Amino acid sequence: MTQQLPQTPPTEPVLAGIRNFRDVGGLPTTDGRRLRYGILYRSGHLAHATAEDAAFLTGLGLHTVFDFRNAADHKLDGLDIALPGVRNVSIPLSDPADGAAFWRMVRDGNMEELRSILADGKGTRRMVDSYRAIILDRTAEHSRVLHALAEDSVPALMHCAAGKDRAGLSIAVTLLAVGVGRETIEADYLKSNDAHRRYRVHRSDTSPAGTSPEVMELLNPLFGAQPAYLAAAFETIDETWGGTDRYLADGLKLTPATRERLRERLLEES
Repeated sequence: MTQQLPQTPPTEPVLAGIRNFRDVGGLPTTDGRRLRYGILYRSGHLAHATAEDAAFLTGLGLHTVFDFRNAADHKLDGLDIALPGVRNVSIPLSDPADGAAFWRMVRDGNMEELRSILADGKGTRRMVDSYRAIILDRTAEHSRVLHALAEDSVPALMHCAAGKDRAGLSIAVTLLAVGVGRETIEADYLKSNDAHRRYRVHRSDTSPAGTSPEVMELLNPLFGAQPAYLAAAFETIDETWGGTDRYLADGLKLTPATRERLRERLLEES
């Protein structure tokens, strides 16, 4: 067998119509291996991709794009662009701070309405609860994603709307399955806070009052990545299944053989 040489990280592209795109390659596992570059990507939605963005994505040789948005997201932002030869798989996950009425308020509400749903820690609590719910209620969906990756669905891109919450949790679950440590997963997750990655807030009132510092502060828990959110997901795994291994085996129905195939697909050779 030819020895696989260590890969060098690619230059991160600047995409005009896609937020929060990045290659997850290079992240270390707890046993000293690393994720391969060019095999697993994450981003925000692809609906606003430019022709140049589409050409870049096509050049990645993607097998599958996993879209974790739901019908409301598609109505707001649009469907993903079609990439030649790429399979698009829609697996809606529950929306963080779920509820159409809630999101209409975020978009259209005045200051008093925003305070009523987000002030005094309510926005943060809603996000924490949503992360817990996705881990508890979406084991079948996450199982489907991991089994697909183990079978034939790489290189793959996972995305939701902002590439932060639903995609962030799906990436986190994938990384857990191949042995990446939780602190490393958190560091990657928090990159979604970088100014050039953050999802642009949609507000009907684009005046100074409608996008004032107080408004943006109220909205920040919804559009920022916070360690407490991911911690809530990990705590839910521990409280419900007693740890990562049982979560993967009992919750996601991953056999040792499937986990090993995942490692073969996603990790550099040891």
